[in-house]
Amino acid sequence: MLKTTAIAAGTAVLGGPAAVAAIKVDKKDSGFVYSLNMSTIRGQNLGFIKELEVAAKAGFTSVEIWLDTLQTYLQSGGSLTEAKKIINGLGLKVENAIGFAQWIVDDDATRQKALTQLQGEMDMLAKIDCHRIAAPPAGAIKLPLIGLNTIAERYSTIFKMGKQSGVIPQLEMWGGSVNLKQVSQVLYVVAACGDADARILLDVFHVYKGQSPVEGLAFVGDGALEIFHVNDYPAGISPEKISEPDRVYPGDGIAPIKQILKRAKHPDKPLIISCEVFNKGYYAQDALVVAKTALAKMKAVAG
Repeated sequence: MLKTTAIAAGTAVLGGPAAVAAIKVDKKDSGFVYSLNMSTIRGQNLGFIKELEVAAKAGFTSVEIWLDTLQTYLQSGGSLTEAKKIINGLGLKVENAIGFAQWIVDDDATRQKALTQLQGEMDMLAKIDCHRIAAPPAGAIKLPLIGLNTIAERYSTIFKMGKQSGVIPQLEMWGGSVNLKQVSQVLYVVAACGDADARILLDVFHVYKGQSPVEGLAFVGDGALEIFHVNDYPAGISPEKISEPDRVYPGDGIAPIKQILKRAKHPDKPLIISCEVFNKGYYAQDALVVAKTALAKMKAVAG
């Protein structure tokens, strides 16, 4: 996954600030919180603090950070205390953190190492008031197929760790993985976990890649889903062949985003929708232009 972000290549490129201004946005309350996943401007290599500044300047009040970028900042002399101060000063809320601890794998030694890693990450995130962390099937994207009951036991372990730390693992679906590739599978796992606070993390791209029926989102329920990664994909690429770098801005492809958001939207609380793309064409542009475009595009499809 980390390799993919480094070499991401895409085809759609917007012209610049004028293109942002041209997007019509419905200003009515849409029932969504708009977030920027830092993958969207990751290729500009801005660093942790500059990414936050760009997001705030673009108009975001919520963001998803990447743990490796935060760790690089800390290794370069930054501190969690200073990071929290900067985040608060910019008026931002860190909704979630993207990490790749291999908590799900069959190898006992690897899994134990991942639990230690995850505990450290949770403790770190709690200090900057980030109360969610992504829990994808990292390390288990290929065979062997792991039984859902076994996955539920392993998720329950990290979920209990999260409850103690105050940072809840969001069970993430990856459509290109042999494990946890469909909505029905992540729903089964959190249901089997046996705690109403268990959560899943979904993505427009992965719904398509894993070939989950959009209608199945009706069974997600109001409590299970707090964050939805939004993006789009072009016509002419099958689920089997489409890859992460093919993602484009919401509304620039053929994904049934309005239908998806209608199914996933909460009746009583806002759903956090976070733009997550890995597009080399966007990485070649000014990061602020990209962030502004992402926000405008999300509002246009969600309004």
